[in-house]
Amino acid sequence: MNTPRSAAPAGPAPATGDASAEFHAFFERHHAELARLAHLLTGEADAADDLAADALLALWHRWDRVRGAEHPVAYARGVVANMARGRIRSTVRERRRIALFWSQRAERTDGPDVAAVVDVRQALERLPFRKRACVVLRHAFDLSERDTALALGISVGTVKSQTSRGMAELQRHLGTGAADDLSGRGK
Repeated sequence: MNTPRSAAPAGPAPATGDASAEFHAFFERHHAELARLAHLLTGEADAADDLAADALLALWHRWDRVRGAEHPVAYARGVVANMARGRIRSTVRERRRIALFWSQRAERTDGPDVAAVVDVRQALERLPFRKRACVVLRHAFDLSERDTALALGISVGTVKSQTSRGMAELQRHLGTGAADDLSGRGK
């Protein structure tokens, strides 16, 4: 039987209102942070808000379980990280198709690749996803190793090793001084 929208729903209506208010407060507190995380993980400012919104929509659909979790923000970060990983994978597939298309062109010009400046975002994009996620969460978001492990669904030991290896790769790409500035040791 269809219930008219004006009629009060049967069952725990106050809990739904409470859940809605709770989620709204969660959204207001964490949307910007989740969008920044998406931006740093994907390197795409345009996609960051979309990824954060998609992640928050997924959280809303499971809000009854998420709000009871011990660390709902860590869960949200994990959702963003997983969605960012999916976006990166699809972007890589698309780039490969484009590269294949252009490699089959008859007229090809090979010009010098002159990169004047290599910024941190470009260097981060060179890192594999897990290393990038560990470096970003540890150094850009200043999360503890434990919180980073919770957000990514990996062990604390993996966070330590991936962060260390990621920082070493950044040092190779950027030079020691720039990587130290990123980690806060160059202050």
